Amino acid sequence: MGAVVIVLIIWAVIFHRKRRAKAELPPQVRYNLPIEIFYTVVPLVMVSVFFFFTARDGNYLQKLSPNPDVKVKVEAFQWSWRFTSTVSGKTLPQVVGQPVSDYKLGPQLVLPVGKRVQFELESPDVIHSFWVPAFLFKRDVIPGLAPDNKGRFFEITTLNKPGVYAGRCAELCGVDHSRMLFSVKLVPQAEYDQYVASQSGSAQ
Repeated sequence: MGAVVIVLIIWAVIFHRKRRAKAELPPQVRYNLPIEIFYTVVPLVMVSVFFFFTARDGNYLQKLSPNPDVKVKVEAFQWSWRFTSTVSGKTLPQVVGQPVSDYKLGPQLVLPVGKRVQFELESPDVIHSFWVPAFLFKRDVIPGLAPDNKGRFFEITTLNKPGVYAGRCAELCGVDHSRMLFSVKLVPQAEYDQYVASQSGSAQ
């Protein structure tokens, strides 16, 4: 990109410098009503279109369903994660992690495939960012938000493909930011039901 800019600058300097023999002004467009209207209307139309799609998609992404299949409270702290899942009114034991160099060694959040999951985000210290690249969604975890603030919540429908997916903090949050890793394991519903049953007995 830098090379392209430099070449264009040199090209303009060599081939578009002012000739001494041509001292007249270039064609002027002042007081040209059609052009001034064009310069005004076109940007307004463009901004209006961008605003419409931004508002539409923003409302869709922030929409919360009254009864999601799973609720997960995500607590981001320097420098790991704490996950607390609630399924059908039952709260499962917390999954707490510590800084790791491989996401497979970090805390693992187990979820069912193809289900609606609502996340509640919380941070006790600095801004973090909850990101699972495979989910195509990222949300900042901002400290100090009121419990009912919409910025704490978002929902996704999990992928229909079982597997273990990497997650990480996407906001520079301190010395061990790069080790703030976790994983999300997506399993079929029957396997998830077994997981919930095995965890329910030890829930606090």
